Amino acid sequence: MGEHMGHGVKQRDRVRMSDDEVAAFLAGRHSMTMSTLNADGSIHSIGMWYGFLEGEVALESKARAQKVLNVRRNPTITCLVEAGEYYEELRGVSIVGKAEVVEEPERIWELGVSVFGRYAAPYTEEMRPAVEMMLNKRVVIKVVPDRIVSWDHRKLGLPSTRPN
Repeated sequence: MGEHMGHGVKQRDRVRMSDDEVAAFLAGRHSMTMSTLNADGSIHSIGMWYGFLEGEVALESKARAQKVLNVRRNPTITCLVEAGEYYEELRGVSIVGKAEVVEEPERIWELGVSVFGRYAAPYTEEMRPAVEMMLNKRVVIKVVPDRIVSWDHRKLGLPSTRPN
């Protein structure tokens, strides 16, 4: 048993991403699974597009959405971003932390432009009405990380299991 556990730890160390690799991965165009706690203790998970606010992962949401109500009551949050279809190419980042509900218009705007530019089109002034519409009656949830867990199975150098 002990030997097996030692191997598991070693493999975890081998697949862990560096801080730069985590940043580069999160900068990619992925969706994110965001999990918050409901009042009854069950977990609320939802797929979201995300951007960056003040260097941290953040997303916009309707002010009255369940996830916003949840983090106002309990700021505990976990966000998962993953990629890869086959074992040897799986990679991901899980951010465990606290949610900050952002309501200042200029900070909401910064995040809105970030999300728009990542998923729609490069932001220009002509896009302002579209971003304003997207942010109507919205708040931002900014994720302040306590810990980040990462893995990149490509570091294992395994042969591909992809069918030809």
